[in-house]
Amino acid sequence: MKLAVRLLGPSAALAAAACLLAGCATTRVAADWSDPEFKGRSLRGERVLVVCDADSTAAKRICQDKLAAEARAVGAIPVGGAEAATLTAGPPPANDKTLAAARAAGARAILAASIGPEATFVSGGPSLGVGFGGWGGGRVSGAGIGIGIGIPIGGGEAHSAYAASIGLTDVATVRLMWSSKVTSPASRSVNAQIADLARVGVEAARKAGFF
Repeated sequence: MKLAVRLLGPSAALAAAACLLAGCATTRVAADWSDPEFKGRSLRGERVLVVCDADSTAAKRICQDKLAAEARAVGAIPVGGAEAATLTAGPPPANDKTLAAARAAGARAILAASIGPEATFVSGGPSLGVGFGGWGGGRVSGAGIGIGIGIPIGGGEAHSAYAASIGLTDVATVRLMWSSKVTSPASRSVNAQIADLARVGVEAARKAGFF
């Protein structure tokens, strides 16, 4: 796999960083996909196993709590609890354990999210950014990673912009029904970003007809 790295000009890099840090960007769906064969498949009133992958234990647990709360708000019955902390969203073979847990809990689907920093900015200018890409295809889902390099200028406080790849996997067929990438603007609060990513992601799944 080839990795493409592009250096931004000073003015463009500063403008992008200023926009994110000033809050002119919003949490949004960057990409959205549904398998047409699952059109009309509603998970309202159904058990859904909620699993998160994240760059830290704290972020993982926050993600699980927020994603479960959002799933409950749209009518699903989230399952997993403390056991979900030991599970992973993918890729295989780790996901075999997640599938077994979903079946044991009587879950009809797995709502999984891979969450992490999409880019990191310093108040004086952008620095190294690491992003999580979306997943899709095959039996289960997995996350990709992209790297971008800006031009650090001076010192300052660092802020990360988080992104999430969120997907719904049908337990019976082990097929991905829906997948979305959601991005958030940089801020001091990772908790708030994760909450927004979960809210916008589940809302996208609702609009796609799954809740």
